[in-house]
Amino acid sequence: MAFLGLPLLHIDFLKPQRMSFDNPGNALGGGRNAFGQETSFDLSGGGFVTATYGGCWVQSPEEHEYVTWLAAYLNGSYRYIDVPLKTDWQGPFPTFGRFPQPIISGIPHSDGALFSDGSGYSQATVWGEVVEQVNSGVLRMRVFNASRPLRWSDWFSIYHPDGKGWRAYRYWKIVEDHGTGQQVIAGTSYPYREYTLAIGPALREAIEPGYRIEFARPRFSAKLKPGTSVSTDIEGFWVTRPTLQFEEAFN
Repeated sequence: MAFLGLPLLHIDFLKPQRMSFDNPGNALGGGRNAFGQETSFDLSGGGFVTATYGGCWVQSPEEHEYVTWLAAYLNGSYRYIDVPLKTDWQGPFPTFGRFPQPIISGIPHSDGALFSDGSGYSQATVWGEVVEQVNSGVLRMRVFNASRPLRWSDWFSIYHPDGKGWRAYRYWKIVEDHGTGQQVIAGTSYPYREYTLAIGPALREAIEPGYRIEFARPRFSAKLKPGTSVSTDIEGFWVTRPTLQFEEAFN
């Protein structure tokens, strides 16, 4: 249960200038064939997810406090945190103006009022639901409110309540497009399109029909990459620009 109830990395607060998300360690070299070519084969676990946020811009006192806490909490790579993948630009999200909107905020109460600080509720514009786990590498799902069909690849995440917590995946093949439909959720009808997808890495835990799938800011349980740390090296005008390197956490 070490991966349940983890704190969330507030990546917008850190204003990263560079981002990188990957899934390394998913294959092993198998020697050379008769033509001298290097061969490889995949691993059943599908490797592990990594995320790097570089060139963060930290200047205000509150931002410095947060980075100091991250250093105290994460350095040593033995504590875990939920890391969101900032995939806002590429997901199947509706576009307002020039920019895709994975999350709508400022939603008022039923009487039109906001919270006392002027904020409101927020909700994802696109999400999914598990229809069937075909096997550990193939998943059938419904995707609601998408602005486009799924096509090349998108990141998404699933919360595994039995122990693995948040885990991120991406699909690499659309095995079958089952078409469109409407589903009523809490009294509201939503459009969906249903797919069977080949995913990587493999599912970290078995899942049941009805599990929610997050496309908006998918996240995964992570720790700092061993050998790295959260730097608090301060430049002129009280600026520090840490680079955070995370890898998927396992016991």
